Amino acid sequence: MKLVYAIVHDEDGPKVMDGLSSAGYSVTKLCSSGGFLRAGNTTLLVGVDENDVDDVIAIIKKKSKSRKQVINSSMTPNGVGGMFVPYPVEVVVGGATIFVLNVERFEKI
Repeated sequence: MKLVYAIVHDEDGPKVMDGLSSAGYSVTKLCSSGGFLRAGNTTLLVGVDENDVDDVIAIIKKKSKSRKQVINSSMTPNGVGGMFVPYPVEVVVGGATIFVLNVERFEKI
């Protein structure tokens, strides 16, 4: 048995959960936030047989998309005397980060 641990953008969370549930997989949702943008994420835990891992990952890939987002960043340029100059920066957000872990033991009580 394997545990698929997927971190997806909050906007994609419901779509991914619906896709996995429709395919017959049980999903546990945890709320989380990223360290870089401090934005909300959805962390999903899916316990599956080893031969279902590729199917679960395919559903996650299909339902979670990367997107560009403009954020304001503060930077102290050299020679300005320590003054903060905010400027917009385009970053890519979304997509999914997926871990697949071995499960030594599973019990449903």
